[in-house]
Amino acid sequence: MTRKGLTEYILNNYVTNEEKPWTDSPEFSVFRHLSNKKWFAIIMPVAADKFGLDPGGEVEVVNLKCEPFLIDAFLDGKSVFRAYHMNKTHWISVIINLAEEEKLKMLVDMSFGLTDVRRK
Repeated sequence: MTRKGLTEYILNNYVTNEEKPWTDSPEFSVFRHLSNKKWFAIIMPVAADKFGLDPGGEVEVVNLKCEPFLIDAFLDGKSVFRAYHMNKTHWISVIINLAEEEKLKMLVDMSFGLTDVRRK
């Protein structure tokens, strides 16, 4: 999946907007619930070496909320990692173009559900 494909999936399946909250980082996209303003996805470029990958390049990642007891089961060291620049107990980072498309969609769906106050 591409960044564009992931963005389209999110916008077509959830009542949300793509926000660009930082004027100095227009390549960062945040998706949040309109009702409670909680983030469920943030897409951003990250240095590849932050994930132990080839230094010198960047990868497009999406940070997603995840049930803490499931995180270890999803980590694979190739496309899913402990969250970059977020709480590593509750968030994961997924390299968009390396993740299996259906798995990525499922992880987005889970993140959306975990941040939805109506689920309680």
